[in-house]
Amino acid sequence: MEGMEDVEEPPWLDPGERDTWLRLTSVLIHLPTALDEQLRRDAGVTYFEYQLLAVLSEQPDRAMRLSVLAELTNASLTKLSRAVDRLLKRGLVTREPDPEDGRYTLGRLTDAGWDVVVATAPSHVREVRRLIFDALSDAQVRELGEIAARLQQSLGLERHPHRPWSR
Repeated sequence: MEGMEDVEEPPWLDPGERDTWLRLTSVLIHLPTALDEQLRRDAGVTYFEYQLLAVLSEQPDRAMRLSVLAELTNASLTKLSRAVDRLLKRGLVTREPDPEDGRYTLGRLTDAGWDVVVATAPSHVREVRRLIFDALSDAQVRELGEIAARLQQSLGLERHPHRPWSR
């Protein structure tokens, strides 16, 4: 291809880096699926839907602008809207105009949604513990936290007032 002859070779991964990258990729692919299976079995919600419910459960009045919720969960508004529709049909959330600015829509966790979060949190935490923390020493947990923080920084993720570990 024309103009490609001047392209500098990338700094290729050495064998150790490549192995680490492939292991990390495997975890990134398989962990959400494992968590999704547990949440579908125990609560009838997907991992993504549970994250929406959990974020709303942590907010004042259990409500948040859907545009902010989409940003926090790294979801398109379309993906978020579909998930909220499913949760709405089950009576777990409501949609309502933002009283501060009617151009925005709030998602609000209902009492039934709160009950799902409260009932599901123990089994979800057990599964997270089983899949992640039980496999690591205390020192490795601290290292993983430091590594995750550095990767967040590398990705440009800033602390968000609604969720300290998100955008």
